[in-house]
Amino acid sequence: MSERSPLTKISDDIYQLRLPLPFALNHVNVYLLHGASGWTIVDCGINWQAGRDTWQMAFDELGFSGANIEQIILTHVHPDHFGLSGWLHQLAQSAGRDIKIKTSAREIEQIQDVWGGERIDFQYWLRDNGMPHDMADDVDNSMGDTYEMTLPHAPQFTAIDVESTIQLGERTFQPIVAPGHSDGQLLFYDEADNLLLSGDHVLMKITPNIGLWENTDPNPLGNFMNSLRELSSLDVRLALPGHRRNIEDWSGRISELLLHHEHRLDRVLSKLEEGQWTPYQIANYLFDTSRFSPHEWRFAIAETLAHLEYLRVEHIIQQDDDRQVFSI
Repeated sequence: MSERSPLTKISDDIYQLRLPLPFALNHVNVYLLHGASGWTIVDCGINWQAGRDTWQMAFDELGFSGANIEQIILTHVHPDHFGLSGWLHQLAQSAGRDIKIKTSAREIEQIQDVWGGERIDFQYWLRDNGMPHDMADDVDNSMGDTYEMTLPHAPQFTAIDVESTIQLGERTFQPIVAPGHSDGQLLFYDEADNLLLSGDHVLMKITPNIGLWENTDPNPLGNFMNSLRELSSLDVRLALPGHRRNIEDWSGRISELLLHHEHRLDRVLSKLEEGQWTPYQIANYLFDTSRFSPHEWRFAIAETLAHLEYLRVEHIIQQDDDRQVFSI
């Protein structure tokens, strides 16, 4: 690989491709696994010119094209992982290759809820959580821009059987459902090599966004923390994440993530000791929002709601029945 290459060789059969993103989090890691029948692609990036150009650089450097794509695997269907799946599917189709795009059954439901049909109007939801009307309009408009970067959508998706192993390249992986960041996110564990494709479930330096949205399962933070505790004993030599650098101390990083959310829950409680607050007000307390883009603001609201929901489910705080305000 050249110094400027977006590709990193992980092993003889696995490459990590760093794709640019048009957000504050400016890249996503996707993976290419080589096998006798072609290349398995794990996650895809978002559909914009810089992403497509980077994929073409990878094709050229590794010497393959759409005709050599065997299958596409999605850890989850957030736009930075899902957005180019339709474009890659078209490349394979135009080269005469009929491939499947595979993810969990729950994520296929999310494709229909979030990316299929008419786009959800977030304005009312944002305003109901205390966001000023003008800001809510801006945040809702940014969601429309993101939606455009998931097109074209593939005609169909195939559910992965999480009770069975799956072949990615020449390796055998066990799919693991890891809810929190996304309800049906899948991790893929190669027990023979103690290697894990960890999606956005565990990241270095940054914490995955754990958000409560209108169309997600209840108590995502509780689900996330329970999943982390269950996975902490997994024997992982190396985890390959969706963002930032690779993870070499799996259990240590999980401990850091759990501690981070425990501290954030304490901060939410300290604010609520002062009285009743909306999610928007608490988000302003939790985060340095002074330079937030509309894209970042919607994640801040969702993350705040996830922490409030966790405390409410644990009967530590209460929500006003008539208004979206919380108190102890």
